[in-house]
Amino acid sequence: MKFAVVVFPGSNCDHDAYYAAKHVLGQDAEFVWHKDSSLGGADVVILPGGFAHGDYLRTGAIARFSPVMRAVKAFAESGGPVLGICNGFQVLLEAGLLPGAMLRNRSVKFQCEHVHIRVEQTDTPFTAACRPGQVLRIPIAHGEGNYYAEPDVIERLEKNRQVVFRYVTAAGAVKPEANPNGSASNIAGLCNERRNVVGLMPHPERACELAVGSADGLVLFESVLKAVTQGAFLGAEASPKATVTAR
Repeated sequence: MKFAVVVFPGSNCDHDAYYAAKHVLGQDAEFVWHKDSSLGGADVVILPGGFAHGDYLRTGAIARFSPVMRAVKAFAESGGPVLGICNGFQVLLEAGLLPGAMLRNRSVKFQCEHVHIRVEQTDTPFTAACRPGQVLRIPIAHGEGNYYAEPDVIERLEKNRQVVFRYVTAAGAVKPEANPNGSASNIAGLCNERRNVVGLMPHPERACELAVGSADGLVLFESVLKAVTQGAFLGAEASPKATVTAR
């Protein structure tokens, strides 16, 4: 299976995502420059964290116009699995692939720490190997991670089961003190209506080995491997080796 890790000027978590896919998960991975027009036959696309284009204007506001985003949108529209991590999540919001927007953290400070998130839905390509209600310990590192959407949009997200991850306590309880940035409804990550595009602020690629403090993030990569191998989520550029009969 092949991962495409999109690189924007200012990306700084691209190598982390590449390492997780290639060296931890043992799959093929390739960097795709933001000016490229093709995803190179990828089965999975990752928009990594960082500060694309210096986060000028707004986080992700310039990156959404990069040529590669046309290919990312086409891949997503064809059903291919797309994961936006931190800044990548912000790019997905700006590009309209996910609803809502990001505001400055409630603390108005850059926050870098481990948090706990609860898996709310397991029918996405990045949670297929998770247990419902599973609590993951994963780090955050952001200054604009305060997810916002109008109340009617939040209501629709909840109704459609598009809230995929929620900030919780270590015991799995949804409480204000477990919310590190002020996100509406403790939302840490969500998916599109088709469920193949997922964005989250925490960094699973930084939590794939116990040596770095947590291996809880690896399950997101194991999930997409399971989903694509079973043929549940395949994009237009999916390679023949990943195309098998869905069970």
